[in-house]
Amino acid sequence: MVIRPGKPPYLVYSDEHDNLFEDSSLLATGRSGNRYVVPATDELIELPEGSDFFHLPGRVPIGYDTVTKNFRPCNKGFAVAAFVTPAYSQLYFAAWKNKKNAPLLPLFAYTAIGWLKNKFYTTALRIDPDIRQDCNQFNQKLVEQGVSKLIKKFPENRLLQHIAHCATVYYCPAARNYFLFRWEAPFPTSPRCNSQCLGCISYQPKKHNISATQNRIAFIPTPEEIAEIAIPHLENAPNPIVSFGQGCEGEPLLAWGVIMQAIIEIRKHTTKGIINLNTNASMPHAIERLCKSGLDSIRVSLNSARKKFYDLYYKPKKYSFNDVLQSIQIARQFNCWVSLNYFVFPGLTDEPDEYKALRNIIKKYKINMLQWRNFNIDPDWYISHLGYTDKKQGIGIRNLISKIKDEFPYLYHGYFNPGRNIIMKYKK
Repeated sequence: MVIRPGKPPYLVYSDEHDNLFEDSSLLATGRSGNRYVVPATDELIELPEGSDFFHLPGRVPIGYDTVTKNFRPCNKGFAVAAFVTPAYSQLYFAAWKNKKNAPLLPLFAYTAIGWLKNKFYTTALRIDPDIRQDCNQFNQKLVEQGVSKLIKKFPENRLLQHIAHCATVYYCPAARNYFLFRWEAPFPTSPRCNSQCLGCISYQPKKHNISATQNRIAFIPTPEEIAEIAIPHLENAPNPIVSFGQGCEGEPLLAWGVIMQAIIEIRKHTTKGIINLNTNASMPHAIERLCKSGLDSIRVSLNSARKKFYDLYYKPKKYSFNDVLQSIQIARQFNCWVSLNYFVFPGLTDEPDEYKALRNIIKKYKINMLQWRNFNIDPDWYISHLGYTDKKQGIGIRNLISKIKDEFPYLYHGYFNPGRNIIMKYKK
């Protein structure tokens, strides 16, 4: 059940010891692009279970003063943001003002938060009913038992050992689900990338002075290593998916030949489940070969539907935005399910020109699904890097989603790669 506040909640701030307080003289505010906003009560929900809190160093929280009718800083402490659990798409960032020499924020999403009557509230929308990454679905003891069982069964499989590290060190939800023998299995393949994404979560140059959230895989697994652990998962897991292209690797298309051989070998043994590729879609010829070999779905990551902003963020090497669109076209020609992994950045994602560009791509290429993914990046860093100025006010993330749903009723909306049950129901 969605729980909303009966009135606007109050601002939350943190002291230097990470204790949280309310400032009842100020309403909680959010941020869209460079604009501060007071979220409507129907844009607020009780903070979902499994969400985290972030104390934001070097940042003063901004609230709304109902007496002066102005936004003003709260000088009692530090700004606070919520890191909302997966399956929820953020509607607004937390609102703050940077102090001089404020450090760059780590690669997480920073969502607005407030407090009212002993409850935290945030600005988010549950976009996917799938429970696969809800925190109450995990028992780490059972995960570790699954790790021990599979390592004992496949002791020489390097890919399995890598995924085990992700499940037990990074607590990756996809890796943990794999060792619980269910749903989507993550199979990283490529240590290299042909993008230079500003907010890459597996590689950050020293000049940025922030850390990647996990290390990349250091080797390319063999087709045999992949098939050895993929086949039993597809055969036995409920609603199974095998996914290439993970946060702990570069671009999987740079290992497309290995993936193709693995798909061929897998499909010799089972027709069950979905074989998926998470990708930057930079190599149309590789997408074609993979589709011919039995690839069922691809998820194409986009920070923007506009070439200008795409290039500034991805900084593509030896490929172009047009290659991405051509790959999508080829995949659809082979009746492959195509999702856009669309990074939600309030103020830019819902800008009128961005909305127009997105709807054109959906219409032209007959996209099957939008995954409204929270963008893990320091908002000020991103805005500065893109040289973005929000001359045109956004229409609102919730309103944008609603407009897209109305115009494209066949389109599936979510957060995760769908299994065969969803794909068969919604595929055009």
